[in-house]
Amino acid sequence: MTGVEDRPDARRVDRYEAPDYLSRYRSRRGENRAPEATTAPAAPPEPDDTPLYLRRFRERGSAPVETGTVSYEGKTFTPALAEASRGKEIAAPVERRGSEKIVCEISIIRHGITQGYSTDAGLTPMGGWQAHRRGHELARRFDHGDRVRLVCADTNRARQTADQLYNGVTDGLAMWGIDAEITEKEPIPELRNFGVWTPDGLRDVTSAFRQYQATNETLERLAVGDRPRWLVEIDRFYRTQLGGADPIQEWLTIPMMYFEPPAMCVRRFWRGFHRLMTEDEQPDGTLRHGRILAATHSGPMRAFATWAHGYDPGEPLNTEEIRIKMREGGRSAFVSYRNRVTEVNVPPPDEFPQWEA
Repeated sequence: MTGVEDRPDARRVDRYEAPDYLSRYRSRRGENRAPEATTAPAAPPEPDDTPLYLRRFRERGSAPVETGTVSYEGKTFTPALAEASRGKEIAAPVERRGSEKIVCEISIIRHGITQGYSTDAGLTPMGGWQAHRRGHELARRFDHGDRVRLVCADTNRARQTADQLYNGVTDGLAMWGIDAEITEKEPIPELRNFGVWTPDGLRDVTSAFRQYQATNETLERLAVGDRPRWLVEIDRFYRTQLGGADPIQEWLTIPMMYFEPPAMCVRRFWRGFHRLMTEDEQPDGTLRHGRILAATHSGPMRAFATWAHGYDPGEPLNTEEIRIKMREGGRSAFVSYRNRVTEVNVPPPDEFPQWEA
């Protein structure tokens, strides 16, 4: 059988004219220029074959190191900070920022990786590094003269997260040359995890789990009496987790008689932020601390994001952030989480519906 290469019509035939893309390419390379006359001007230099991105990289590397500060929109910062803080954050146009009148920025941050949830455990070494790294990144947003108030929930994992946030912010401010200050951590009750009613009163879900384990063990050992209703409900909650499902989604979507409702967690957070801003208000109406860092737990954070955006955006990762920009007057704010920004009406701290007659 005769191969294709043996066919007479299989010989390579050169086209008498180059394709259009090749013609343009040769034109750029200068290959299609007609022979120059002796009186013609000198030919332009041969174009550089180095890719554009590589040429610009080399130009930046060979450029003299900048000293001093960079000015942009009336603010000054170091060139190193300008390069490191480049990001994809969605920001309002310059002409609109003045009308927004942001008076306070709040960052709600989940704690780092913890040693466990069956007890009030602290962070793992990785969790401490996560919180320190988050604080270092947050420091890049601060401006000269900013005052930051650091608050947290009163649990070991939240307190240790706040400690590492403080260390990371302090290191970042020194590294970027930003003259700002941050307070020591302050545990506040409004940032606690969602609660469960027990015979001993309201407990956060981790503390209630310890009581659930002790009570359940006693009932199983004695094998007498019915289990109390609060124990049945918390048992269902944790069996959902042990089965690989999402217990927080169950809490958000299924009414629970002995668990603190998600809406109350959202109101509690807002009540705490209102209190902090009221305490910081100065005689001229400005806030002493224009920024608040709040280390807390994933359940109330997820309820907060679900309330703001109108859908459940999912479980926050360790040290993930919900960012709030409070507008002047405290009646509305911008809430951003996972690349979505929503303008919300802020519930007043003293307004609670009366559900019972």
